[in-house]
Amino acid sequence: MSKRARSSKPKKVLVTGGRGLVGSALQKVIAEDRPDDEEWIFVSSKDGDLTDPAATRKIFEKHLPTHCIHLAAMVGGLYKNLRANLDFWRQNMLINDNVLSLCHEFNVEKCVSCLSTCIFPNATTYPIDESMIHNGPPHDSNYGYSYAKRMIDVQNRGYFEQHKRLYTSVIPTNIYGPHDNFNLEDSHVIPGIMHRMHLAKDEPEFSCWGSGKPLRQFIFSEDLARLFVWVMREYDSIEPIILSVPEEDEVPIGDVVHMIAKASGYKGQIKFDTTKADGQFKKTASNAKLKSLNPSFKFTPMEEGITKTIEWFQENYDTARK
Repeated sequence: MSKRARSSKPKKVLVTGGRGLVGSALQKVIAEDRPDDEEWIFVSSKDGDLTDPAATRKIFEKHLPTHCIHLAAMVGGLYKNLRANLDFWRQNMLINDNVLSLCHEFNVEKCVSCLSTCIFPNATTYPIDESMIHNGPPHDSNYGYSYAKRMIDVQNRGYFEQHKRLYTSVIPTNIYGPHDNFNLEDSHVIPGIMHRMHLAKDEPEFSCWGSGKPLRQFIFSEDLARLFVWVMREYDSIEPIILSVPEEDEVPIGDVVHMIAKASGYKGQIKFDTTKADGQFKKTASNAKLKSLNPSFKFTPMEEGITKTIEWFQENYDTARK
């Protein structure tokens, strides 16, 4: 198929994974502030299987995007990764290659893909920054997902060197917010704790998996969505950029559990089950690059974000992903 010529306006922004945690936040942000020269198209697995080249092609043929925000991925929490590292590698490599190759074929001007801080080396110095991605192997607990995401940076560089494509990537720290996956077994830490605590609201004791000591930087999904829009509109480099709260906002998981308990009204005793794995102890990321380019951005305080997420979960409990 020949490359399609593009006019500079309007932009047609295709969002893969458009009904997940970040995609839903993007829908909310765009509804509040969308220029007349932008059309946003949100697709999910219901619109086509992105591991299938033919199904992915049909999406591109239907919408003919000029820009793409690539969020779609096989994702899961620590214990799901431990069980299925091969699946995470294979599924995500297929998704990423299909999306990026079709972005090139359909002459998409700019693609912004979503990575993760888990791509960084396990043995490293802190804070981690954008220059350290390929300095060593990631943590063993989720190496499949980590390597697959890391390869997006390699692909972006290849598309730029061979075809001058402006395909780039962002690296958010741990994301939470409305529309998350609250599955009891395979979710990330915040939605998993929220759901378990919701079910244990009348119990005298709540057991939290792990020691509660690992440190994490958490970013509210709507903050990340606003930063994604900024990157799509303003950031013109193939080099990855970390999207994170400042280093001083890093918190122990145990503190997060107590924030959730306070916001949800749980009154019982909280205990930590140290027989469960903690995963990587810390992944402290520097947001110096972000601050230098977007110094006025304000992050949602974590207590406020936790409260908004719990309120959404309780109001949408019957239909939330779980």
